[in-house]
Amino acid sequence: MTTETGHQASNDDRGRRIREIWPTVKRFPAVANLGKLLNNTIVLAPLGWLVMAPVYFSKVLPFVAVRYRLTDKRIMILSGWKGSISQQVPLTEIDDVKLDPASIDQFFRSADLKIMHGGKIMTLFAVPDAESFRHMILDARNAWAPGRVKALPFIPASATN
Repeated sequence: MTTETGHQASNDDRGRRIREIWPTVKRFPAVANLGKLLNNTIVLAPLGWLVMAPVYFSKVLPFVAVRYRLTDKRIMILSGWKGSISQQVPLTEIDDVKLDPASIDQFFRSADLKIMHGGKIMTLFAVPDAESFRHMILDARNAWAPGRVKALPFIPASATN
């Protein structure tokens, strides 16, 4: 299948890819906090960049690479270059997605997302632009698993002033 832009669409047994993101440096809190501390000084900022560089580029290293993929069927945590699935939750089982307010980091613009499903929780750590990704997961669930949509009460326009 080819998209409007001419790119090949991914349609394997995992589903069609909606979005794939990589966690920020905040995934390693000790390194992230040290790097952030060093970046707050003018003189030591380059040292902070050097401290965080290996963690930043670890996203593409074969054994430690981690990414989060949202498809039309599920949300997955993939690891390694080949993207083997370490955890997954089908969209039909997602009850809610919550942003952990304690994990919000303005410097890295990331936060942790907690995906509630059947009494269990799957956590996505250090998600960049977490609120946007949260809405994307919920929208995908509502679109591809319509039975899971929480019905809101109907309020007619004449009821509002």
